Amino acid sequence: MFRSLWAYRGFVWSSVLREFNGKYRESLFGAFWSVASPLTMIIVYTVIFSQLMRATLPGQEQVPFAFSIYLCAGIITWGLFAEMLARLNNVFLEHGNLIKKSNFPRICLPAIVTLSALINFGIVFGLYLAFLAIIGHWPGWMVLALIPLLALQLLFTIGLGVFLGTLNVFFRDVGQLTGVVLQFWFWLTPIVYTLPALPEGVRSAMQYNPMQPLMAAYQTIFLVREMPDFTSLAPLAVLTVLFLLLGAHFFLARVGELVDEL
Repeated sequence: MFRSLWAYRGFVWSSVLREFNGKYRESLFGAFWSVASPLTMIIVYTVIFSQLMRATLPGQEQVPFAFSIYLCAGIITWGLFAEMLARLNNVFLEHGNLIKKSNFPRICLPAIVTLSALINFGIVFGLYLAFLAIIGHWPGWMVLALIPLLALQLLFTIGLGVFLGTLNVFFRDVGQLTGVVLQFWFWLTPIVYTLPALPEGVRSAMQYNPMQPLMAAYQTIFLVREMPDFTSLAPLAVLTVLFLLLGAHFFLARVGELVDEL
């Protein structure tokens, strides 16, 4: 798979650029629309929750826009996860005609989705970093801790997404179920609320949510400006390895049957 990706790197990159340019070619405001939706969501959630949740951020009372910083750190990174997983879930179905008519490594399609999502994430995240710099809350060299966190998130999403995307070709209900699960998953992860705001019993149940420590790590970097607890990410790292192996095995075992099913 990796040799195929490298051999077709030109195809992958040109597809990413064509998709990005095609999305905004006839648009007056161009790439602005890629940030409009998450920006609107952040503004709405900030207005609604900023006063309500202020008391649940102990030690951050003197930080300007503390809840906005906390909220954006979660929503922006979750947005990358949700966009990738939703698109990977349907990637083979959406490109069914291309798969039938062209002979290319099918693994190129998840790579295109990943790079496209990273471009969208980079635009929104760049605005977030500019916001932090303007309000004087730049995290300093702690921002480098973002690299292993993003790498872990991307690998987890790719493994899970390729597995679900391949499975969705054979069982179409998987796509519908994934969309529903993503909505519940978002609200079961402390992003628009904080962990201390939950009852003790609910807080203890959060240990079974693999995305909770990842979101907490992002929030620690940008709000508290401290190094996150990487040991808390061990369960997610184990799940990542399992889904990468499962996704690769299932994809390679079924890739020859994709055309027939499509």
